[in-house]
Amino acid sequence: MKEIVRGYWCECRTEDLAGGGPPALLASMDTYSAAQADRWIAVALRTITPALGPAAADEAWDWLYDGRIEMRQALLRSEPCSVSVDNKTTRLTWTARPVLFLTLARREDAGLPDCADRFTPGTGRPRPRLL
Repeated sequence: MKEIVRGYWCECRTEDLAGGGPPALLASMDTYSAAQADRWIAVALRTITPALGPAAADEAWDWLYDGRIEMRQALLRSEPCSVSVDNKTTRLTWTARPVLFLTLARREDAGLPDCADRFTPGTGRPRPRLL
């Protein structure tokens, strides 16, 4: 049996507060420690802070200085966490939740299927066949 590994699933979603509709997934990441999970969120939030309006930037810096430690402690207790920042008509929300990762079979143990060479990387479309 393959090993089950504890970790955290992190996501960043955006929501249009003016137009409604469901939040859209912007980015996601798997991490293997609470430190990695809260660091991913902190780096993303710190990176976008200069582009935020004054109120949203203050909200972000408040979390970075005061709320981040609470998130780390909650993750260490295996509790899901989130932080949101509203900037004008957009809400940005980062979440981190504990998960169990299943170890997948290694690709090196088996060759790729024959059809793998027929696809152009990054496009998902088959390559044209040359006659």
